[in-house]
Amino acid sequence: MKIAICSSEVVPFAKTGGLADVSGALPLALKKLGHEVIIIMPKYKQVVDSGFKLKKIGPDILVSDEIGVKTYFIEHEQFFNRSCLYGEKTGDYPDNLDRFSHYSRRALELLKEINFKADVIHCHDWQSALVIIYLKNLYNKNNFYAKMKTLFTIHNIGYQGLFPKEEFPKLGLDWSLFNMETLEFYDKVNLLKGGIVFSDAINTVSVKYSKEIQTKEFGFGMEGILNKRKDALFGIINGLDYSIWSPETDKYIFKKFSLEKIEDKYSNKEGLQKLCGLPVKKGVPLFGMVSRLAAQKGLDIFAEGIEEFCKLGVQLVILGTGDIKYHMILEDIVKKYPKVISLNLKFDDSLAHKIYAGSDIFLMPSHYEPCGLGQMISMAYGTVPLVFKTGGLADTVDEKVGFVFSKYTKTELLDTIKKALAVYKKGVPWQKLITNDMQADFSWEESAQKYVKLYQKLSGK
Repeated sequence: MKIAICSSEVVPFAKTGGLADVSGALPLALKKLGHEVIIIMPKYKQVVDSGFKLKKIGPDILVSDEIGVKTYFIEHEQFFNRSCLYGEKTGDYPDNLDRFSHYSRRALELLKEINFKADVIHCHDWQSALVIIYLKNLYNKNNFYAKMKTLFTIHNIGYQGLFPKEEFPKLGLDWSLFNMETLEFYDKVNLLKGGIVFSDAINTVSVKYSKEIQTKEFGFGMEGILNKRKDALFGIINGLDYSIWSPETDKYIFKKFSLEKIEDKYSNKEGLQKLCGLPVKKGVPLFGMVSRLAAQKGLDIFAEGIEEFCKLGVQLVILGTGDIKYHMILEDIVKKYPKVISLNLKFDDSLAHKIYAGSDIFLMPSHYEPCGLGQMISMAYGTVPLVFKTGGLADTVDEKVGFVFSKYTKTELLDTIKKALAVYKKGVPWQKLITNDMQADFSWEESAQKYVKLYQKLSGK
């Protein structure tokens, strides 16, 4: 099959979050399964700064073969030659509608220019939703595009691409499309809604999340339209790139290890304790947290119970940035318990690897989590996950591999932490959890095969 992946960010070229990881790994897995795949993305300043070799094949089109899948870059100096992908610390770029509508139309035109008659165009999140909207409303009468089907993947329904009604004419679409059944949402333009409405199928990045977003609690206003399209809505869990996340090959950790040499994991614990200024004590349970510091990630209930947590005879290494509110709460608690918590308010890929490898327990109490990679990564390193029962966390973690709490409260979180500590002290049951974790397989091949079945269902091939 011929598959075109349209994504606003792709590893290793440009990244702000998990979207880039998926958009970089899935095409490679699809290619390994024998399919013809291309990627189309904007040519950001980040791409140029990364030093990748790009070949110019048109006035505004460049291409790279560096990751093993042909990746096309749409160039526009005014729109994409900026320090960030979507906005600065002060907020989103005010011309994001112009930027991503240009990218979307140009992506469709590029398919014809390179004669890539895709069976399926697979678009990711609101930034590429206009590819689908334009295909179904502007390009649908052109024979070249007539048989192309579309899949729209929602990575996080909280991000929808909302713009003022006054900007609608910039899209070049008929005003009749600005209505509550298609692109209008509380008198604003909603690109994610348009992707949902006009795509041939929609999927989310876990089975449970595909059900959760049909509810008022997690739907962010899209639950009604998703319920209407529930027969075309699917859930496919993300895979994990084991070429990056493996304790046997990881260049960032203190000592490589495997299930057969699990004793070497404790060298990583000791190294992490030393690096983070915590007392080096093998028997003290060491928790790790690599996260955006926000309520969605469970920081609200964790902050409520953090004083009690610090009195449980544990240690915790936190890595991440987020809401100033939680920065301040954590900074205050560290002053009070400097030998219990190491707080690292930054992004540090090397330290992230060390936390996954050196911790005993990985804390991920997210209120909602479309898929989540942290729990999968921690399991690969024999670090037992402790999660809230939601989205991809519920689909990947059970009592055989970790600890799960099902009521989103401070009390339930602390009770589950205490339960984990009780098992940790028993030794043998803990070793069984580590074994189950490290034997779990979340490789991309299985997820890619599920995508292929969905593509085949859409295209009839």
